[in-house]
Amino acid sequence: MTGLLGQALLSLVAFLLVLTFIVTIHELGHFLVARAFGVKIDRFSVGFGNTIVGRVDRRGTEWRIAWLPLGGYVKFSGDLDASSVPDQAGLAELRQRVIAEHGPGAERDYFHFKPIWQRALIVAAGPAANFLLSMVLFTLLFSVIGEQVVAPRVAAAVPGSPAAEAGFQPRDLVVGINGKPIADRQDVTRVVLMSAGDPIRFTVDRGGRLLTLTATPVRQIVDDEIAGRVRIARIGLDMQPLRQDFSFRRLNPLEAFGKGVETIGSTVGTTATYIGRIFMGKESGDLLNGPIGIAKAAGGVTQQAVAANPDPGWMAANLALTFISFAAIVSIGIGIVNLLPIPVLDGGHLLFYGYEAVARRPVPARVQEVGYRVGLALLAGLMLFATWNDLQKLSLFKFLGGLA
Repeated sequence: MTGLLGQALLSLVAFLLVLTFIVTIHELGHFLVARAFGVKIDRFSVGFGNTIVGRVDRRGTEWRIAWLPLGGYVKFSGDLDASSVPDQAGLAELRQRVIAEHGPGAERDYFHFKPIWQRALIVAAGPAANFLLSMVLFTLLFSVIGEQVVAPRVAAAVPGSPAAEAGFQPRDLVVGINGKPIADRQDVTRVVLMSAGDPIRFTVDRGGRLLTLTATPVRQIVDDEIAGRVRIARIGLDMQPLRQDFSFRRLNPLEAFGKGVETIGSTVGTTATYIGRIFMGKESGDLLNGPIGIAKAAGGVTQQAVAANPDPGWMAANLALTFISFAAIVSIGIGIVNLLPIPVLDGGHLLFYGYEAVARRPVPARVQEVGYRVGLALLAGLMLFATWNDLQKLSLFKFLGGLA
């Protein structure tokens, strides 16, 4: 019981640290661009709830740390509602109030009276900060640890699996998938994961001869140390590299930056493909994680880093690199989610600004209200679905006939 509580506490602390750091960077993106455009800002908060410590700077912005470490927020002066996109009547009321309190011209310092392109840039700066953070973290990682490529060498094909039926043999080397060159076994895993039910053409080097083998991935239930119990696509290949299949090179900062950009692009592309397959009914959504799943993953990678080497120096280094890698991946996810065209998210605000740019007036209040409610419902539904997935992976619903 003590061990279980310790593991849960470790997961929670790791999750809160990563989440608060990433969301703070996200909000800092909004803040810095808004400050550059001269927007009046009331508050920048790290965390929610009552203030633990805070101060007001010379521009009147309150900087504070609150007691609930679940992210943070930026509050612009004059925000009238939770969606932060008032209609014409709301803008007129706000303008009159600002002029009455501070005099003519003071309204130009308020977010809602800035040109559309400035408001759009301020809103987009949050997700952009997440991608920039990931880029910086990946560049740091690849600069420190370099790049290791492990060739996709086949050790065995599970009897009766799609790989066995396709004719894979030990020591086969996968060199291409669907006509595209492949050099790393992670690329093979990524393609298989995103191809349940779809035939894949593998180009295989077998003793110097190139062969084409076709296998169709099928979903299987897998117990993963970090992800938990998930249903993922597999073809039944056991890949074990030989000594000559390992290659490593150190990267200079420019090469590390390029590799970081490539990693972000690959992650975004894979995420978009997976979401698209969910809507097409080709994926169950098992790989979508909610707060519980992210917390479990944070705890899992932390435990792996601690267990990798008992030496305090190595342990600290492993923890640092592990947290950097985990934060980079989660930051990409938060950036993608915030760009979804849902009214309560940054993407929804950009959608409203797009309408305003074309119609030359804000979205009507009634439409905003409906959009906001629908957005909340969609977001709540997504969170509930992801949380259900998290609980299923923990095998808490055996009595309901779930995955277990």
